[in-house]
Amino acid sequence: MTPLPDLSGTTACVTGASGGIGRGIALRFAEAGAAVAVHHRRPGTADDVVGAIEAAGGRARAFAAELTDDQACHTLLDAVADWGGRLDALVNNAGIQPVEALDGLTAQRWRAMLDATLTSAFSCTQAAARLMGEGGSITHIASIEARQPAHGHVHYSAAKAALVMHARGAALEYGPRGIRVNTVSPGLISRPGLAQDWPEGIERWQRAAPLGRLGTPADVGNACVFLASPLASWITAHDLVVDGGVTAHPTW
Repeated sequence: MTPLPDLSGTTACVTGASGGIGRGIALRFAEAGAAVAVHHRRPGTADDVVGAIEAAGGRARAFAAELTDDQACHTLLDAVADWGGRLDALVNNAGIQPVEALDGLTAQRWRAMLDATLTSAFSCTQAAARLMGEGGSITHIASIEARQPAHGHVHYSAAKAALVMHARGAALEYGPRGIRVNTVSPGLISRPGLAQDWPEGIERWQRAAPLGRLGTPADVGNACVFLASPLASWITAHDLVVDGGVTAHPTW
């Protein structure tokens, strides 16, 4: 695995870290030396992530919280800071990704998307900034769909686009305090069973991507660790696209 910047002595919180991309982010922060708060929604679902970090000699703890509840977000980040003794980095990864055609999309489902993906990041960002004092890193996990929507993802694309602008606005306001706010926009990230579920989509992706492969959760984790490290000390309000170059592919 590629060496990482040294984040020893820091505390990071990753929301939605019980599996998939969130798990990959949490593992890479731990490999960089950070103490990692592994947020999950349902008790017990993050135990294997914590176990993997501890087995490798790292420090981690699982924290359960319903992030559509504003107060729960503040309670979560307070608990993380108490556990770690400080809070240096927050990665707002939690969200949902249903496929629902616009014609049948209800206002209730629209609001559910915004609450889970956008409003949760808003609340956690406020809570984290209050605890970070004079310096820290906040990263939202957006998507290349923030600029390039897909069928059945109107609500998802809109929420991710809003995350990008929220990060830019937050960077503007929190910058004088030394708090940097950025987004990471992944492309298609591999997961178990994806090749069987969507073989034609993967084939199209691999043809279009200059690097010729899908991303991995670790690829996203690498970007988040970089943005949280001193190497990115003059980077804020930036959207870091992690897509193997697929968005450079001509659409005509």
